[in-house]
Amino acid sequence: MEIQLKIIGLLLIGLSILHIIFPKYFNWKEELFSLSLINRQMMYVHMFFIALVVFMMGIMCLWLTNDLLNTPLGKLICLGIGIFWMIRLYVQVFVYEAILWKSKQFETGIHIVFIMAWTYFSLIFFMIYFKS
Repeated sequence: MEIQLKIIGLLLIGLSILHIIFPKYFNWKEELFSLSLINRQMMYVHMFFIALVVFMMGIMCLWLTNDLLNTPLGKLICLGIGIFWMIRLYVQVFVYEAILWKSKQFETGIHIVFIMAWTYFSLIFFMIYFKS
């Protein structure tokens, strides 16, 4: 499981860094223009904090691997992170409308990659928690 946590840590750090391109890729300057200032700023602030939490999860997986695997608190943290990614998986499958990705090769690929990633993250963290 140690290697799995290290891999997840690297993936999470990469995912958090990927958030840097979101405003430009999703054309937020134009797309969010019609929103009120508070709603526009909340999009940026919430994206920043999501990226920060994902980054900190990644750091934890890399630097606190032993603690996550072998302490009661670490296992409880893994349960919480597993629940987080399971809910994210649910959102990926049941909340995002298929029109956003169906019949679009790149978007379908990303959709599938995220389903696999969120499943992998959830399973590993749950396995750590439920391992005796």
